[in-house]
Amino acid sequence: MIRQPNLEFWYEFASTYSYLAAMRVEKAAAEAGVVLLWRPFLLGPVFKAQGLETSPFARYPDKGRYMWRDMEREAARLGLPFYRPKTFPQNGLTAARIALLGIEPGWTPAFTKAVYTAEFGECRDIADPAVLTGILTELGLAAEAILAEAQTDANKMRLRRMGDEVQSRGIFGAPTFFTEDGEMFWGNDRLEQALDWAVAQARRSDWPV
Repeated sequence: MIRQPNLEFWYEFASTYSYLAAMRVEKAAAEAGVVLLWRPFLLGPVFKAQGLETSPFARYPDKGRYMWRDMEREAARLGLPFYRPKTFPQNGLTAARIALLGIEPGWTPAFTKAVYTAEFGECRDIADPAVLTGILTELGLAAEAILAEAQTDANKMRLRRMGDEVQSRGIFGAPTFFTEDGEMFWGNDRLEQALDWAVAQARRSDWPV
């Protein structure tokens, strides 16, 4: 018998394909017997390091048109609602700061999916504090206290440290998955491959329970 392997799920709230991944990754990981580690981060600094001031989908029109059509197809295939946000990419800074706070108490997955649903399923502005407050409240959480804690210097530094890790590990887009042996998989369409790799690595290592 082997220990359950871990899979890191790095995602950005403004990322369209992260939406698709976030809405199905929990079930897929559970079915594979893999422990999922949620890792919210910001793509803005990554793009700036690449010489871009915005998402490549916004910078290059042909690429953007393809992505929006692909999102329509994929969302329909997965049975997910999809609306193109009025502003793209949206500002997910506060949402990311909030999501970090929920990792230890365990509400990050529910919060993350609710934010993505608001953004891409209901065409709402996730930079609006009222939207985030409503999501936290609907989850039965202390919205006012969480929003205040999210804006503390300590939590801001925590997100910046996540950004440093992103750069050091060579993450260039979202979603990105890491297995415990450091193998990286990029894109919603690599989720299953990442899970298979994580399980296979655990079997090869024969980790004790």
